[in-house]
Amino acid sequence: MATLAEIRARLKEQEVNRSTSQTGGDNAIYPHWNIQENQEAVVRFLPDKDTNNTFFWTERAMIKLPFAGIKGQADSRPVQVQVPCMEMYGETCPVLTEVRPWFKDKSMEDMGRKYWKKKSYIFQGFVLQNPLSDDKTPENPIRRFIIGPQIFNIIRSALLDPEMEELPTDYVRGVDFRITKTSKGGYADYSTSKWSRRERALDEAERAAIDKFGLFNLSDFRPKKPTDAEVKIIKELFEKSVEGEAYDLEKYGQYYRPAGVSAPANGSSSTSAPVDGEAVVTKVESVKVASAAAAPQPSTDSAKRAEDILKLIRSRQSK
Repeated sequence: MATLAEIRARLKEQEVNRSTSQTGGDNAIYPHWNIQENQEAVVRFLPDKDTNNTFFWTERAMIKLPFAGIKGQADSRPVQVQVPCMEMYGETCPVLTEVRPWFKDKSMEDMGRKYWKKKSYIFQGFVLQNPLSDDKTPENPIRRFIIGPQIFNIIRSALLDPEMEELPTDYVRGVDFRITKTSKGGYADYSTSKWSRRERALDEAERAAIDKFGLFNLSDFRPKKPTDAEVKIIKELFEKSVEGEAYDLEKYGQYYRPAGVSAPANGSSSTSAPVDGEAVVTKVESVKVASAAAAPQPSTDSAKRAEDILKLIRSRQSK
């Protein structure tokens, strides 16, 4: 498990990099976006099973390609096809390569934003306070969370705050997170979400769930990396979308297709249709995660952790 100092260092590194470059059938995903206005859900985030992941989340980047309709369907309405952005895998994205220069032309900015990657972040943890009366906790109470940029920025800012001295995922001295939904300008607003002020140790039932089911490897729930052939398909779909053409289900349905649209009967789907809205989930959501993995133990060397944090803070202040 990464230390808070390591997470801060990685977040700062990402800041520098940015400045120099310009739903599953198991009910595991908690749909916090369905809570009513002025309601609050309380959750406790847990570490990633993958100890090589510095963070306790994994990033996902998707691109929405709008089409006028579906080819051959006279009454077809506009549809969207979501495809993975190759930058999520550390590779060049053919869509963003085309789109980046558009932002140099004021008249193309709106079009550029339409095709720009949309980020979300996958977390896991417990739901402690659930205002959704129709949401049923699955047998494995460790849920997954699809977190948008607004909530993520709140999480990230707190991690960079020197006053946070322990990882919020620490089993003994961690803290819960309060997701609060309001509205602003007619849209859902989560800007008042926040970390709890008090530390809280995981209780016996939560520890038992981790021991029984194990943690998820969060990278298993990102879209599978497209093959070279699929990257070419993504580029073709992008070009067809920009040209205003209808989506060709017969040609592309076995690769990427609109939500709710079945694959052609004569083809086998290599990528499931993503779901519209905040809860975008891909075929990998159905992957069975081994539950026998040993859960990482909480850190007991808090003094050493605090010392590392102070060193990092002082090094930043001296620059």
